[in-house]
Amino acid sequence: MSEAIIFDTDPGVDDAQAIAIALRHPDIELLGMTTTFGNVDADTATHNALLLAELAGHEIPVAQGAAAPMVKPRHPAPAHIHGANGLGDIALPAVQGRADPRDAARFIVDTVNARPGEVTLVAVGPLGNLAAALQLEPALIDRVKRVVVMGGSIREGGNVTPVAEANIFNDPHAARRVLTAGWPLTLVGLDATHRCVLDPARMARIAAGQGRLGEVLADSYAFYRDFYREMLGIDGCCPHDSCALAWLLRPELFTTARGHLTVATEGEAEGQTVFAPENRGYIEPRWSRTPLVDVCLGADGEGVVEWIAETLA
Repeated sequence: MSEAIIFDTDPGVDDAQAIAIALRHPDIELLGMTTTFGNVDADTATHNALLLAELAGHEIPVAQGAAAPMVKPRHPAPAHIHGANGLGDIALPAVQGRADPRDAARFIVDTVNARPGEVTLVAVGPLGNLAAALQLEPALIDRVKRVVVMGGSIREGGNVTPVAEANIFNDPHAARRVLTAGWPLTLVGLDATHRCVLDPARMARIAAGQGRLGEVLADSYAFYRDFYREMLGIDGCCPHDSCALAWLLRPELFTTARGHLTVATEGEAEGQTVFAPENRGYIEPRWSRTPLVDVCLGADGEGVVEWIAETLA
């Protein structure tokens, strides 16, 4: 059975790889993309989402959303990781299409309400669009099929602070709202994504199988690969956002735990995802007051990256 999804994204090199999967996989029905600041500003995110769909030969609704965090000041986009244009600063063709006239939150609400119980929200950037959709329509928590969030870290530590992952740190107040809303939710964080390395050989297979889109994926990958080599000594990249789709379609490749999740919104631990396993007692009950969710604690890295390559090659 196919999964009908809205893909909430801030493309971003690894986002581009995941968008290619969402456009290509026969078991995914991509209903639309919603865009947010994060790896790039919101305007660039929308441009990139439209472009990637066009290069793949698809017309997919793209609705622009959050341009800044709910509360805190916005941090500069990480151009040293994704390039100033989000796709490794490679030359890009012009975009023909235009964004949907609705903002991201309205698009999410309208799409879910049209197909209650059928739509999965896959969010791979800061979570302002999902938080805004909840503000617009609180009943959304009972109408989505599930929510999959690429973000956070349970045991792995952070990638932008000692304890915080980038998507959660960029808008911790939105993340706290989304991760504690009470809808069926799975967090696919660094504990899983750091087990997965998309190597150059698999990227070459992907490039050969994706035509014009493959050229963009390969050229932007080269920029991203340089960052990983310099910072982590990895020859390749962690395909963070693709892992959210891998969990959706191949959950057996991941180890998960169930429990209570919240987000620190200020102080030295700002952006940290705090997880209390189900039925674990603590000195006070406050860590176990939020709704139960599932979090990924590990992944079969080889299995995940081979699934990515097979999907796109």
